[in-house]
Amino acid sequence: MNIALWVLQGFLAFAFVMAGSMKAFSYEKFKKQAGDHAPAKNLALFIGLCEIAGAIGLILPWATGVVPVLTPVAASALALVMILGVGHHLQHKDPFSKAVPAFVLFVLSALVAVGRF
Repeated sequence: MNIALWVLQGFLAFAFVMAGSMKAFSYEKFKKQAGDHAPAKNLALFIGLCEIAGAIGLILPWATGVVPVLTPVAASALALVMILGVGHHLQHKDPFSKAVPAFVLFVLSALVAVGRF
């Protein structure tokens, strides 16, 4: 189970660093991809930085053994961000296919949170 959680944490960290980097450092590319309902630049920057911090929190505390409880806390926080993302897509009546990645990341983050708590 530990190896499966590590693989899942690595995948999630990669996914959140990539998504967060695009929101934080390539807003125009993100806005083009997100369409008309893209959040404002400052909000996208905040969300992107939170995703990057959460990605670090998925790996670093558990790997170093320094305050390892922060890993499931980070996973829980990322799950919350993904629920808000799904809600954003549903609120704007986006096609269901736009909400699926956020939902999948929610489920995987929740699994890590439960597995590490």
